Amino acid sequence: MSVICSYDRLFKFTRAVFTSIGCSEVDANLATKVLLAADIRGIDSHGVARLSGYVRLWEAGRINPNPQVKIVHETPSTAVVDGDAGLGLVVAPFAMQVAIEKAKIAGTGWVSVKNSNHFGIAGFHAMMALEHDMIGMAMTNASALVAPTFSIERMLGTNPIATAIPAGTQPPFVADFATTTAANGKLEILQRKNADTPLGWVQDMEGGISTDANVLKKGGALLPLGSDREHGSHKGYALGSIVDIFSAVLSGASYGPWAPPFPAYVPMPENMPGTGLGHFFGAMRIDAFRPAAEFKEHMDNWITRFRNSKPAPGHEKVLIPGDPEREMESIRVKEGIPVVASVIEELTSVGKQFGIEL
Repeated sequence: MSVICSYDRLFKFTRAVFTSIGCSEVDANLATKVLLAADIRGIDSHGVARLSGYVRLWEAGRINPNPQVKIVHETPSTAVVDGDAGLGLVVAPFAMQVAIEKAKIAGTGWVSVKNSNHFGIAGFHAMMALEHDMIGMAMTNASALVAPTFSIERMLGTNPIATAIPAGTQPPFVADFATTTAANGKLEILQRKNADTPLGWVQDMEGGISTDANVLKKGGALLPLGSDREHGSHKGYALGSIVDIFSAVLSGASYGPWAPPFPAYVPMPENMPGTGLGHFFGAMRIDAFRPAAEFKEHMDNWITRFRNSKPAPGHEKVLIPGDPEREMESIRVKEGIPVVASVIEELTSVGKQFGIEL
């Protein structure tokens, strides 16, 4: 069962929670905007359902509510940003803006981040580039929950990749996806519903086939995109590895099995080789390649042709990456955001902790 909440109602509540843990008004507003971007776009696993997790990380001393986010190394087109253990919801937009500013000057901008935390949906940060006639990219490493192909050991995170590409009269192309068959948040949604996973999402601690949504708590693992070798899991494994290296090895963050876990109750890994989670951002000015208007005209043509391709039986239309999220946003802006009962309970508990009424 779900409760329908207005965006404004959730925004005021979430912002109040962030200010209660010590965030400035500016940072609390930004963090709330990034977090709720997931809910409004239908990515419920990464929105307010995560709020209590951020509070627990703050209680554990792993989130600095007033970070001094800064550039610690740079060239005309690249930079490394130290997030000072801040909310990734605040650190990531700072770093993406650095990439955009560098792209304005050099044509492209590339920023790797260390000492950060979970940054919400990757798509939000990639889409920051769109209003500047730029292509945006965003990725992050994450808690080690994923077993590489042929392994039973959890070595990688769900490590998402997002790319946002502007168009003209058509809406932008926005791809935002985990490099696993399913993100961990999808498991959490199934757990709340007491439902099983589809085949190919997870394996048990022995590497066997499983549909148990709680299998991670029993030593199991998420599977790379593709599920198994015969269906291309080595490709998902490679994509997740690229994200890990760009985000963490390149910046000085902790990588692979040493990435800090999101649940505050999970002990930090021993002998961590870096600091915090890592992210990677890119911004590419379109006119560094061809005139922006010309490019966007051809993007319109590309999108229109793909959208009008003949659908397979049983399907009404062919979708463009970003279509489902845009459609969901148009609905939820008008009708509100459904929040499952278990998340409402968590939010209510957090609210009571700080004297905030949901």
